[in-house]
Amino acid sequence: MAPQGSRAELEFGGPLGAAALLLLLPATMFHLLLVARSGPARLLGPPPYLPELEELWSPWALLLCLTWLGLQAALYLLPARKVRTRLADARGRRAERGDSARRKTASTLSALLCPQVAEGQELKDKSRLSYPINGFQALVLTALLVGLGVLAGLPLSALPEMLLPLAFAATLIAFIFSLLLYLKALVAPASALAPGGNSGNPIYDFFLGRELNPRICSFDFKYFCELRPGLIGWVLINLALLMQEAELRGSPSLAMWLVNGFQLLYVGDALWHEEAVLTTMDIIHDGFGFMLAFGDLAWVPFTYSLQAQFLLYHPEPLGLPLASVICLINAVGYYIFRGANSQKNAFRKNPSDPRVADLETISTATGRRLLVSGWWGMVRHPNYLGDLIMALAWSLPCGVSHLLPYFYLLYFTALLVHREARDEQQCLRKYGLAWHAYCRRVPYRIVPYIY
Repeated sequence: MAPQGSRAELEFGGPLGAAALLLLLPATMFHLLLVARSGPARLLGPPPYLPELEELWSPWALLLCLTWLGLQAALYLLPARKVRTRLADARGRRAERGDSARRKTASTLSALLCPQVAEGQELKDKSRLSYPINGFQALVLTALLVGLGVLAGLPLSALPEMLLPLAFAATLIAFIFSLLLYLKALVAPASALAPGGNSGNPIYDFFLGRELNPRICSFDFKYFCELRPGLIGWVLINLALLMQEAELRGSPSLAMWLVNGFQLLYVGDALWHEEAVLTTMDIIHDGFGFMLAFGDLAWVPFTYSLQAQFLLYHPEPLGLPLASVICLINAVGYYIFRGANSQKNAFRKNPSDPRVADLETISTATGRRLLVSGWWGMVRHPNYLGDLIMALAWSLPCGVSHLLPYFYLLYFTALLVHREARDEQQCLRKYGLAWHAYCRRVPYRIVPYIY
């Protein structure tokens, strides 16, 4: 059993809450899939029917999911150029000051064509793991392969009819994968375990994940799942829905184009800035268990595509004036989201970077400094604010007659508020009095003058 002191730190309601979420998360996902294709499309009502096992289980769907994972794993293992260390980053930035636009363009093309490897955060044993930075390349190569497949007759537009069995197969894979991860963690050294997920309760630890960075050789399971199969699968499902709408109605609607474009931009941005995920809570703090495995492999592709699913079965007329307003809202959200994240990442890499060197900071007992100006002087989590504005823009093309397309906005609001509370507790433990000083300087958490 875990020491008594650890029990007070259990999250998500402890073992009982974890057990509930093991059932609630898959049930919610299937509810959304069923309701999106029903006539009333009521988010808060009962599902139109309960599918039988024959409708959920398909060996072809399982094979398709495994093939998809195998393809993304193969792209993950593409050879990389060299290890990019913090020292090399700092030297590179000094050398690049004053470079011409031509050299910067060449550098961007080099990064695109020759993926690199980055070092993660320092671990308990003072070591750093290496991670391939080739997620954007995986997206581009996947797009090329899918494009060639469509030209060769691949029936991509048939994919929406398989969403239920595909979601069932992905859920089954997530459960089995999480069980294997749990068993692997039982023989892992103590230094490899996550700060949470080691309560001694098997249900809680299965859900949260015991091992921080489960790997086989250099293949990091958590890092691989975090951005690749789920996010790229999300845009693939969106594309399949767009193609099926084109077959049904002659051409995709403007609303469907906007949803596809907005969400492709979001996924492309995440993969282009893939290295930034190495400093997130998921990577540096959370273990890899069912919570992240199911979220990455099933929840993301099948629930984040909800707006496109809704539009296929409930077409929404959208004029250019309103579409322009929605595009402006998404642009504002993306500007805040990208500006805040870029500022944070530049500061973490090199506080002397000219882009952040003039920003005001607060010293901490750890030797690190906290930004109290720029984006991070406006609210404590400006990136979350940008995320929520974009989530609103993704839902607006679906109109306002149904609550269902706004599920993502509601869910993401709850998720970010909960994540922000977890961030606050960790920062308070890490920075102590300096964090109190920062909170006095920046009193609002996500939304200025509101929250």
